[in-house]
Amino acid sequence: MKEESKQEKSEGGSLRKSPFNLFMNQLQRKKSSEKDGKSQSSLVSRLFKSSKPSPPKTDLQKESSELETTDSQPDKEMETETGTETKIETNSEKPTTSETVESQSLDAETDLESNTAKIEQFLQKLGKKPNSRSIDLNNCGLTSTDAAELGALLPLLPELEELDLSWNDFIGGALKPVTLQIHHVSKLKILRLSNCRLTTDDVLALGEAVKTTPDLEELNLSWNTNVGGNLSHILQGIQEGSKVQILKLMDCDLTAEDAVSVGQVLPQMQNLEVFDLSINRNIGCSLTSIVQGLKNTPGLKVLKLQTCGLAQDSIQILGDAFGHLPELRTLDLSGNKEVGGGFKDSAVHLAHLKHLQVLDLHQCSLSEEDVASLTQVIPLLSSLRELDLSANKKVGSSSENLLSRLRFLPELATLAINGCALGREAFTALAEASMYLPALKILDLSWNKYVGGNLNLLLETLKLSATLQVLRLRSCSLVAEDMALLASVIQTGHLTKLQQLDLSYNDSISDEGWATLSQNVPLLKELTELDISLRPANFRECGLWFGHLLNGLTKLPMLSELGIQRWRIPAPQVEDLEHFNRNHKRNLHFDYGGF
Repeated sequence: MKEESKQEKSEGGSLRKSPFNLFMNQLQRKKSSEKDGKSQSSLVSRLFKSSKPSPPKTDLQKESSELETTDSQPDKEMETETGTETKIETNSEKPTTSETVESQSLDAETDLESNTAKIEQFLQKLGKKPNSRSIDLNNCGLTSTDAAELGALLPLLPELEELDLSWNDFIGGALKPVTLQIHHVSKLKILRLSNCRLTTDDVLALGEAVKTTPDLEELNLSWNTNVGGNLSHILQGIQEGSKVQILKLMDCDLTAEDAVSVGQVLPQMQNLEVFDLSINRNIGCSLTSIVQGLKNTPGLKVLKLQTCGLAQDSIQILGDAFGHLPELRTLDLSGNKEVGGGFKDSAVHLAHLKHLQVLDLHQCSLSEEDVASLTQVIPLLSSLRELDLSANKKVGSSSENLLSRLRFLPELATLAINGCALGREAFTALAEASMYLPALKILDLSWNKYVGGNLNLLLETLKLSATLQVLRLRSCSLVAEDMALLASVIQTGHLTKLQQLDLSYNDSISDEGWATLSQNVPLLKELTELDISLRPANFRECGLWFGHLLNGLTKLPMLSELGIQRWRIPAPQVEDLEHFNRNHKRNLHFDYGGF
């Protein structure tokens, strides 16, 4: 027995150990495996901060259970010589559970490093940094090869929530490798593909991809004309209870049939907040279908129908939906020239929009009757912050009542009435009402000739508007007296917040007027843009005043844009302009091309 015992000890060698030693060895392997898991997590954290994988636990828990079982075995099992030797040989041939976990952990870490390297390399060549939740390749000049490579990488990004490929017109026709892999990023919330020259095949493939993104919140397909006529294939992917909040289809060449499809899917999009169908001229004739759908989107905040071929009766049709849109904040009906006359009996529907903040009616060919009707309604929109009535000629000839009612809009911050042919009565009414607009930040009176020589009517407004940031007086036939008035207001410190000043196309201002302005402009410390360009057909020699303006640039630390087109600048001063940025370490753009 002693010889057999020695032989058994010799054959078993170091493999034969006590239960305690076996437990300690496996415990050490477990700790080593956990350490590898932490190392893997650290690597992911470093590359993609938002992704934090945890080390596998199943095998470790199983191993712990085995240890407990082994440790509880009675000593009499060790007395069975043959069984013990068999057990030892079996253990010597197969790796332990902890060794398997360690091997898997190393393989996983190697794969992870390889995958993250691929993603990092792809994004680095496009000038982007890796992010596991967002890929923004907007305007990166992507090619079909890039699209294929991106498609291959999508399965490695299961946490991706935002994908923006907009303004890459070379991937049109090559999007399928991406759409085929989108199901791997089922958490996708934002998908932007505007201006990608999508083909019909791209649109069809995209329709299938949308079905696999149940969490989608934003879809932007603007500036893709082939969406028109094929929109139903994309919308069929939007199911009941859709989470889509933003849908943008600008300039997609949508057809009347597409408009019907939109109307049919809107009831399934009760979370919709932003809806933009602008620059689709053929949907006006199917507006009824869209409006019926809008009645089921109570949370809608932004509705844009710019240049959609709306007609006079469109205002009445839209009015039926306004009562169902209590949260609407922005309404854009601009660019619909055929809508003129439609507000005569339907403007009253706007009164339902109690929380409306932005109303854009520029270039709508408003009639005198429209203006009179709006006069009764606009004062009721007390939350209004932006109002654009530009390019409506009748506003200037019959708007004294309308403009005088602006005083009832205390939150109005942006007022644009450029190109409205303002007459004396209208301009006087505006000047008086504007004194009651303490929140005014942007005032655009461009292309109204009557302003020239009468800027003094706005004197009190300019003094009281402590928040004014943008003043546009482009092509207003301003004269030297207007510049003197503006200079006096600047001197007294009433325009300290002004950031943009547009005085372009006012060729009637004399050199004396420009000199007065140039000497006072440096007092506008927050000014970022100044435009004093001349009309396209007019060229003129710079006077001595330009030297004052050039010298004053050093006192305008925020100025980034100076428009001086068609002024003939002496060669020495041109050199001064070209060296200004380098000498003063500034990034000021001088727009003086064209001669």
